[in-house]
Amino acid sequence: MKIATWNINSVRRRLQLVLDWLAANRPDVLCLQETKVPDGDFPVSAFRDLGFHAHFRGMKGYNGVATLTLREPESVFHGLCAGPDSEDVRILETVVAGIPIVNTYVPQGYRVGTDKYVFKLEWFHRVRRYFSERLDPNRPSVWLGDLNVAPEPIDVYHPDRRVNDPDFHIDAREAYRHAVGWGFQDVFRNLYPGRVQYTYWDYYGNAFAHNRGWRIDHILATAPLAAACRASDVDLETRRAPGASDHALVWAEFEIPGLTE
Repeated sequence: MKIATWNINSVRRRLQLVLDWLAANRPDVLCLQETKVPDGDFPVSAFRDLGFHAHFRGMKGYNGVATLTLREPESVFHGLCAGPDSEDVRILETVVAGIPIVNTYVPQGYRVGTDKYVFKLEWFHRVRRYFSERLDPNRPSVWLGDLNVAPEPIDVYHPDRRVNDPDFHIDAREAYRHAVGWGFQDVFRNLYPGRVQYTYWDYYGNAFAHNRGWRIDHILATAPLAAACRASDVDLETRRAPGASDHALVWAEFEIPGLTE
């Protein structure tokens, strides 16, 4: 099973990039964040024509998540909870081949000390409760997306200069670890404990060319599935392409016996 995640920074603006990657790679699952499109305008037919099922929640100009699957999902759950304050434009759970895949766009936090930053820290605690209520750490499941935290110094360019950034501040990193500690493992870091690899580079200052980036897009799996991860990487061509998002696509492959398209 090949699973990928990509903060696309507007799915309509970069639709052809997504379609080209899907056609070339045929992943079992592709999760998108920052789709920035109301549900009524989501390009469902373009993905259907390639043979993918699309499930999504979005809004105009901000946020938005979408999960594209080759198989029709067994179930789909929108938001952190049912009813009001569900945050359903930030989290989408899709069960594929019996595996819950939780697609997430974590709040960025704006600036340390602001209400938005406090909301980000609280969000990690809320998502951990979500895991406890809906998932089992002893069974296969995946949490992925733009999680807006660089967990360790190796995951950000010049970490000594980023200690007050909302994506690297110690409180954000601890809140992230608390959520991960429910029972998830970072499959890329499991495979490459010492590799410097970023997933996001700002558009400004020629950051991509100079590799001044952040690793804030992650694929995490519970222990039974993490043990089955055979490969994971960042597709740099998705960041290099003309008109690219400021994030690159991240993918992982899991060896799951008996799985067919």
